[in-house]
This record gives sequence, C-alpha cells and structure tokens, in this order.
Amino acid sequence: MDNYPEDLKYHKEHMWVRADGTIGITFYAQDQLGEIVFLEVPEPGADVEAGEAFGEVESRKSVSDLYSPLTGSIKEVNSEVQDAPELINEDCYGKGWIAIIDVGDSAEMDNLLSAAEYKELVAGEEQ
Repeated sequence: MDNYPEDLKYHKEHMWVRADGTIGITFYAQDQLGEIVFLEVPEPGADVEAGEAFGEVESRKSVSDLYSPLTGSIKEVNSEVQDAPELINEDCYGKGWIAIIDVGDSAEMDNLLSAAEYKELVAGEEQ
C-alpha cells in the first residue's frame, strides 16, 4: 500500500484532503500517534479556517490538535470514526476519514502539498 496516495493533497500539519473536501489524518500522523482512542470534531455546520485547529485526536501517547487543510464549514462528520477511532489506525485514507468540508475557495487546494512534497516533509521530520 502506498502510504501517501497521489490523488490526495496534504497539509503540513499532517492532514490529507480529497478534491470533494473529505479530510483525515495522514499515515505518518497516525503512525506517530500510535493507538488512537478518542476523536473530537465539531458538529456539521461549524466553520473551519485553513491552518487553524478545529478538533483533537487522542492516542494512548498524547493529545494532538487537528488542523483544517481548507477554509469552509463542516458538511459531514464520520460517526463511525467517532464511535471507533481505531479505524484511523486501520484505514486512515478509507474508513478512517474524519469529516467532509464544504469548501469555501477551491483555489486553496493549490496551497497544499502534493504526495511527493509531503513525503519530503515527513522524511525531514524522521531524521
């Protein structure tokens, strides 16, 4: 499995986003966190700002903020992940998605990292 699918865009704070506004935590982030035990995200309708914290993810090791890769409002939250946060560890790009953002400005996608750029970023962090 490719840990960083080419069809996604990546935020430097270890979030991924699909063209439809679906967001989640990258493979690198869930791997660093370890076993995820709790997820806190706002209800649908809440506004989020690109680069700003909008929720938290808690693992057995630590609590980390979730940063929105895009500006917009939460359209949908993955209730399965709220009930079973370990889905993020099991399938971070599939069943482990976190929310869907109704994107305000699709041009913001151009400010995000490609898979290759994100791989370079995490390679630097691992040293």
